[in-house]
Amino acid sequence: MLTSRLPHRVEPYKLAARAERLEGLMALDLFVRLAEQVGEQAGECRVRLDFAIDSQGRREIRGHLEAELQLPCRRCLEPMAQHVESDFLLGMVTSDALAAELPSTHEPVLVEDEQLNLLTVVEDELILSMPQSVYHDEAQCDVSRDQLSSGEEAESSAPAAASPFEVLKRLKGKS
Repeated sequence: MLTSRLPHRVEPYKLAARAERLEGLMALDLFVRLAEQVGEQAGECRVRLDFAIDSQGRREIRGHLEAELQLPCRRCLEPMAQHVESDFLLGMVTSDALAAELPSTHEPVLVEDEQLNLLTVVEDELILSMPQSVYHDEAQCDVSRDQLSSGEEAESSAPAAASPFEVLKRLKGKS
């Protein structure tokens, strides 16, 4: 069981040169952008980061993360537990020009002043790993199927809008 906390900032080039592995926990309540998107979170994200230099001399980070998030159901908006897991491969770059040179297998991660903000990296990967939409099972959801309306039902119950060309048709018919 992991109990160590990951640092918020690291020197990734030194870690890659030594082929280091960082493994530990990050508190979910540290992720501000995640909270803005899906609400406050409690618990921890388990993270493993392997720093290395590949055969082409690129500095890379192979990572894995897992977390139990509380995401809002798209029907009733009540939070529900959702397991999120991701494997990722990052290429360290110092500019956008270098990011464009990375192969498609690598996602660029910007290293500024030889420092990398792990908090931002892990939060980005966590956000990208979330499912697009989450729903309770119908039996567990506070919103029943009868309370939901589809676009077709909503259209059929709305009065038909008059065509903007109807007036022109009537005018043309008078002459």
